[in-house]
Amino acid sequence: MLRLAAILALTVCATGGNADVLQTSSGPVQVTQVISGLDTPWAVGILPDQSFLVTERDGELLYVQGGKAKHVSGLPKVAANGQGGLLDVTIARDFAQSREVFLTFSKPQSNGAGTALSVARLSENGTRLTNLRVIFEAVPGGDTGRHFGSRVVEAEDGTLFVTIGDRGDRPSAQDRSNHMGSVIRVNRDGSVPADNPFLGQEGIRPELWSYGHRNPQGAGLDARGNLWVSEHGARGGDEVNLVQPGLNYGWPVISYGVHYSGQKIGEGNSKPGMEQPEHYWDPSIAPSGLMVYSGKLWPQWKGDIFVGSLKFDYIARLAGSPLREVEQIKGPETERVRDIVEASDGAIWFISVGQGAVYRMIPDS
Repeated sequence: MLRLAAILALTVCATGGNADVLQTSSGPVQVTQVISGLDTPWAVGILPDQSFLVTERDGELLYVQGGKAKHVSGLPKVAANGQGGLLDVTIARDFAQSREVFLTFSKPQSNGAGTALSVARLSENGTRLTNLRVIFEAVPGGDTGRHFGSRVVEAEDGTLFVTIGDRGDRPSAQDRSNHMGSVIRVNRDGSVPADNPFLGQEGIRPELWSYGHRNPQGAGLDARGNLWVSEHGARGGDEVNLVQPGLNYGWPVISYGVHYSGQKIGEGNSKPGMEQPEHYWDPSIAPSGLMVYSGKLWPQWKGDIFVGSLKFDYIARLAGSPLREVEQIKGPETERVRDIVEASDGAIWFISVGQGAVYRMIPDS
């Protein structure tokens, strides 16, 4: 009876409501709630017909179409513990033909849980996943509930990037014999691309694309296909990185933050052979969700990077060279922004964990 009540609540809220207006550097924007009543929403994926999927961290996937929300069956078993659970959802570029979606989640393992990537086919009515395959899982995983990452991004060539946190085991981010604290790249069937930077090197996981990351929870491609990642620092030192193959992004040897105890992290904020962030925040904003905007509805924002803040309840817009935060888009709707994506029409969609809702933002005409 409780589950039925929850489904009915989602159905009522999914119809949306009146748009609120927020002021931005590009003029007023309309922000409309497209679904509410969500329990710890983590990611949103927009389908070609503007219906959409939303993940809830406890292991639920919702399909929303025409103002109605349905629970999707056929999901993988998840270890919903701490920051782990059902995490990202990404719609395949060829969804119109394949109907495939990608999911990341914390997969139960013998020693706890590890970040995993699966692919499955969504039924025509949106209520069921079929032919689910787990095509990657991080090893060795761990028994903590911290720092799973985790975003999945499909590159233009069809390969998949997945961001993985250090699981609270800081030194593991520099240990290339495991997947912790890394960005990995695999083919759509889980095999390793022939041009991965560490392929064939003894003692190094061949899926690694980059390493030295702490807890990357945002990722997106720019117009040139470059991968950008936002990641949590400790106390200070949240970063935006332009991720290149084979490079070391420094954690926990270098950082612009300090430990929560106030003690120094590693060896300072720079070291030869370790990359500098394109931008960092101090104090931390707890970044989660990253999108590089096309400019379709707001031409003046073309190429700008949008990042959600879980701590300070706003959407950060970053631009320029060097990259810097140039604007904060903020209102009641931006309470703990977990994910941010661009729809095919140029609208900006985002998740507010604090509101338990998904919102759509367009110009106020």
